[in-house]
Amino acid sequence: MVITYEFTLEPDNNKVITYSYVTRDKCIVIYESRWYHGKKFALEFIVFLLGGIKMIEKVNEIKKEFEKTSSMITDMKTLNDIRIEYLGKQGKVTELSKLMKDVPNEDKKEFGMLVNDVRTIVTNTLDSKKEEIETKELNEKLSKEKIDITLPATSVKCGAPNILEKVVEDMESLFMSMGYDVIEGPEIEEDLYNFELLNLPKGHPARDSQDTFYLEGDKILLRSHTSPVQARVMLEGKGQKPIRMVCPGKTYRRDDDDATHSHQFMQIEGLLIDENVTLADLKGTFDVAAKHLFGEDCVTRFRPSYYPFTEPSVETDISCFSCKGKGCPICKNTGWITISGAGVVNPKVLQMCGYDPKKWHGFAFGFGLERVAMLKYGINDLRAFYLTDLRQNKPFDRKEDK
Repeated sequence: MVITYEFTLEPDNNKVITYSYVTRDKCIVIYESRWYHGKKFALEFIVFLLGGIKMIEKVNEIKKEFEKTSSMITDMKTLNDIRIEYLGKQGKVTELSKLMKDVPNEDKKEFGMLVNDVRTIVTNTLDSKKEEIETKELNEKLSKEKIDITLPATSVKCGAPNILEKVVEDMESLFMSMGYDVIEGPEIEEDLYNFELLNLPKGHPARDSQDTFYLEGDKILLRSHTSPVQARVMLEGKGQKPIRMVCPGKTYRRDDDDATHSHQFMQIEGLLIDENVTLADLKGTFDVAAKHLFGEDCVTRFRPSYYPFTEPSVETDISCFSCKGKGCPICKNTGWITISGAGVVNPKVLQMCGYDPKKWHGFAFGFGLERVAMLKYGINDLRAFYLTDLRQNKPFDRKEDK
C-alpha cells in the first residue's frame, strides 16, 4: 500500500513536521505538529517510517527466495529442512509475524495480508512437493516389487450357519409375512404350563410319550414341547384379544440318541385364536408353509389323529418330493411324508387359559425342525446337527437354489 513518504523539517525551535504517504488512490496527510523534542526525535521518527517500507520489502524478498529454493526440493529430507527454515519456530515466515508489533497501525492490515500470503504460498508449495515425492517413491517401490499371481492362494476354512438356525429363520420370516408374532419362552418350565393347561392332567397316558427331565420334584421340568409358550400367551390375553403367534425353541424328552431320535430337539409351533376360525383356515396355512419349504408342486393332505390339546386333530402330510408320489424308501412306498401335527384348539384348553370356547376358536400346529431339515437337505442322521466335526457339517455350507 505504501509507496513514498514525504518529510518537511524546519531548522528553528518552532519547527513543524509534516508527514504523509501516497496511496494508489491519493495522497493523504496523516499528521502535523510542532517539533518540541529536538532533531533526534525527528530522525528516529523518519527511521521508523522507513522501517515499515523495509519490512514490506523484506516480505517480498523472502517470497522470491522461497520460490527459488523450492525448485531444488527433490527428497523428503530437503523438504523437511526447508519447512523448518521457513515455518519453524525460528523460521523466516514466523519471524515476519513477530514484526507486526513494530508496524504502524495504518499499515498492519496490509502487512498482515502480505505475511499470510507468503505463509499460504510456502505451505501449499511444500504440501504439493510432499505429495509429488511420496507418489514418486511409491511408484518406484511398486515397480521393484513383483508378485507371482500364478501361485495358488492359501485356502482359508470358514464355517456356515447351523442348518437348524437357517430353517428357523426361514420359517420365522414366512410366518411373520402372514402376520404372526415370534415369541420365545423358558426352557425350564412348570408342570402347570407344560401339561395341565394343555389338557394333560397327572396320570394322563399321553404323558408317557412326552416323558421329560424333572429338576425339582414333579413341578419343575425341562419342557417337552414349545406349547407352554402358547398357554402363557393365552393367559396374558385374558380372553379379550385374538392371537397369532409362532414359538421356536429347544425341547427335551427322555429318549435314546440314534439316527432319528434325540434327547434334545427343536420345534416351531404356531397358534391362531380368533372368531369364526375353522379347520379350513388351518389347511390353507399349512398349504402355504409346505409349498414354501418344499416347492410349489408340493401337494398336502390331512389325516385324522389324536392330541389332547386339539379336537379334532390331524397328521399333516406332503407328497413325496423324491418320487413325486410313486413310492420310494424316503416315503416308505406310500407316496406321502408326515411332517407335522395340528388341529383345532380343544375347547377345554381355551377355557382353562381364559378364552370362552363359544366365542373364540383357533388352531395349532407344530413342526419338528430337525425332521424338516433332514427332508429338505437330504440329511440321514439327526446327530449330524449337533456334531462339531467340520467334515460332518461341510454339506450344510451351500447356497439355496434360486
